[in-house]
Amino acid sequence: MQTKQVNVSPRKPHILLAASGSVAAIKFSNICRCFCEWAEINEVATKASLHFIDRASLPKDVTLCTDEDEWSSWKKIGDSVLHIELRRWADIMIIAPLSANTLAKIACGLGDNLLTCIVRAWDYNKPLFVAPAMNTFMWNNPFSERHLMSIDELGISIIPPISKSLACGDYGNGAMAEPSQIYSTVRLF
Repeated sequence: MQTKQVNVSPRKPHILLAASGSVAAIKFSNICRCFCEWAEINEVATKASLHFIDRASLPKDVTLCTDEDEWSSWKKIGDSVLHIELRRWADIMIIAPLSANTLAKIACGLGDNLLTCIVRAWDYNKPLFVAPAMNTFMWNNPFSERHLMSIDELGISIIPPISKSLACGDYGNGAMAEPSQIYSTVRLF
């Protein structure tokens, strides 16, 4: 008996890329492009991050989901809930940049926008990476240390910020890791 061989290539990983409200969101399209070749991606952006994201520079074949999509997609019982659908779809979630505000919300379990609702509903058997981005004084604030310890206890992987000149004119730790470093950290995982 002769068996037929079928070449089945494994599916690309499903990565949910999210941006919160930090000036570092100007690098969001670069992060998205880093992952496009290796993975299928969906994007989530908070209202504050949209101030910094150049939507025209995002990959054309990827959907950017916002709070408005969360609230407008549900009409009645039985309709899908966007934050649940995105959580089910994703194999990995990456929040880059993670602002001090969104860090605090996640650490305290708040779910007041699409991004924090996804994190609140996340299956922590799947990887979740964050790349913090904030002013040096915000990064060194005792609350940030507490919040980072809280999310670490959840199993969230923290890609440490780097020291450099910040958009606010300060120099120090708190700048988001470079997109290539975020990509390589996730790929090595």
